[in-house]
Amino acid sequence: MRTRAAAATAALLLAALTACGGGDDDDSTKPAAAPTPSASEASPSAEPEKTLGLGDPARTTGDGGTGVLQITPDTIVFTKTASGETAANGVFVVVTMKDKAMTAVAADEVPPITGGGWKWMAPDGEMIAFDSGNSSSVTMDKYDNADPVQPGGYQWRAQVFDLTPAQAKGGTLIYIDGEEKAFRWKMPAADSGPSVAEVKKQLAS
Repeated sequence: MRTRAAAATAALLLAALTACGGGDDDDSTKPAAAPTPSASEASPSAEPEKTLGLGDPARTTGDGGTGVLQITPDTIVFTKTASGETAANGVFVVVTMKDKAMTAVAADEVPPITGGGWKWMAPDGEMIAFDSGNSSSVTMDKYDNADPVQPGGYQWRAQVFDLTPAQAKGGTLIYIDGEEKAFRWKMPAADSGPSVAEVKKQLAS
């Protein structure tokens, strides 16, 4: 009787110990939870934009976050005089671009008063605003459009910078869109693009 009781007691203790240890074994065999990516890793917009070239289009968000505007810098011209004005800093850099609305709503470029829009970055990294020197005095009839681009339509526009020769040669054109996302185009150091002759003709008038 004593042997049977002892055996029964030992069996009960063994079962209890097995039950208690099972939970620990289950926890230890669970796979580790996958790490949650940070906001910067999960968001595609957090990835740095690649630098484009003259003629390369970029899909940008319109002013106020409305619509999508495809912007394509088309032609660049360097000149000391334009529209009867002489560059105060040495050279006007004139860049024309084609703006095309890509969605069913009108879209417009971001105005510089908001801190966005167009800027020029010199080779040494200096940032120059659109209204440098006498640049605001340069006008071209075909490229002076400023209204929102309607769905399915496009406009020709231009940006003019009054720069020193060192700032102008090999600079980068920068546009900051309606989501404060920066787009960059590395610019040639000499007249380039399909409309050089036409742009020069308009600048001389």
